Amino acid sequence: MIEKLERLVDEVGALHSKLILLIGPPHSGKTALLQALSAKRDVKPLNVGAELGGRLAAMPQRNRHLQTTTILRELADRHSIGDLLLLDNIELLFDRSLQLDPLELLKRHAHAKCVVAVWPGELQGDTRAGRLTYAGMGHPEHQDYSLAGLVPFEIQE
Repeated sequence: MIEKLERLVDEVGALHSKLILLIGPPHSGKTALLQALSAKRDVKPLNVGAELGGRLAAMPQRNRHLQTTTILRELADRHSIGDLLLLDNIELLFDRSLQLDPLELLKRHAHAKCVVAVWPGELQGDTRAGRLTYAGMGHPEHQDYSLAGLVPFEIQE
């Protein structure tokens, strides 16, 4: 599976948006696959929850939504090697108090470089016409997205 992902990373350079999302059920090996790619490409993944969360915790909550995109850009620049950025534990981006559109934020990063991120939600349907979801209906952080502008990499159990 790592060979297929590496091929995909090499091929997305020609696309407008170079966002690859690793999608699969919990415990399906998404993080392990990201770590395998990390080892092969010598790029340390950015643990968004730990690093962004640590930086945001040091500031007053009312100011966090104003600084989140700037801090994430700084962290991404520090963690990317060449034109590759690996992201894991992105759940913090869905926090309503940060007032973000997480998928749009990932797509913006993917204009300049290939971004491979572990998606913490589900794929409803198939990789051609499905929908990405995060959290269940009725949950305050629920999000529902089309697959437009990204490359889904589905991991089956």
